[in-house]
Parts: sequence; C-alpha cells; structure tokens
Amino acid sequence: MNYITVALNTSHNKAGFLCGKQLLDDYLHKQAKQDVKRKLSACFVLADKDEITVKGYYTLSGASVARDLLPENIIKKLPPSYMDLPATLLGRLAVDNRYKKQGLGELLLIDALKRSYDISVNSIGSMAVITDPIDEAAVSFYKKYGFILLPGSGKMFIPMDTVAGLF
Repeated sequence: MNYITVALNTSHNKAGFLCGKQLLDDYLHKQAKQDVKRKLSACFVLADKDEITVKGYYTLSGASVARDLLPENIIKKLPPSYMDLPATLLGRLAVDNRYKKQGLGELLLIDALKRSYDISVNSIGSMAVITDPIDEAAVSFYKKYGFILLPGSGKMFIPMDTVAGLF
C-alpha cells in the first residue's frame, strides 16, 4: 500500500499553488485545512522533493449516489432495498501550472482510485468513485479513464469493480 501522496499538513506551501482554476486554487488556499479539521474531506498532496511545494492535490470524502442515476446494467446487480448507494467522492483534483503536461493529473487520479479502492475493501463500503467535473476539460479527462456520465446530474462515476481491475 504505497502512495505517492501525503495528507495535507502545515508544512505544505498552499499559497504557492496555482492551477489556473480559481475555484480549485481558492479551495486549497482558504478551505482545505478547515475541511480536513472538520472531517468533511481528506486532502492529499503530491509534494516536490522539498516536501513543501505542492505539485498537485485531490480530496476524498464519503458520498452516496441515487440509485435512479445509475445505468441499468449496474442497478440490476444491486439489492433493490438500496435507494442511495455508498460511494467515494473525488471532490477536487488539480495540478499546479508549473507541473502540467508531466502526467501528474493521471498519477493523482490513480493514487486517489487506489486509496478509494483500498478503503472500500478494508474499511468502509463504497460501490463507486464519483466526481463532479468542474468543466468540459475535466469531463474529457475523466472519460479517458473510464468514468461514466450520470445523466442529468453533471456527475461522473466509475464502479469500484472497474477500479479493482486496475489493481
């Protein structure tokens, strides 16, 4: 269980992080530490050799997905008593502009999926990883890795069975 990321801590230079998406920059600068403290999400960072410079980050938290949003081929495999199904929310994922075009987004995504899968097997049930892409570029990114659009919600998901096949 080796991860390339570590939990956000006070030694990380959050203020120096700029990905070009105001919402994602502001989150790391102003809100991530409070969300972690309040147990609303866990924030993981990919730091440079100095272990201070944040190259990228992502957040994970517990979530649920409404049964009626899922494709029929997934629903038919699940017990009908579950109206909302347990999932892991990949809430944010961003790479600093200085480190773009180096495959770090993919590394962060794989790290997040691995961490989510391990938790689903060992600690807390989760049948999928869901995300709420910030824009069309993010939708395209997640589609490349097998995420499926949830009609009418703007969210995307990847079943944990698919994630399991990666590892």
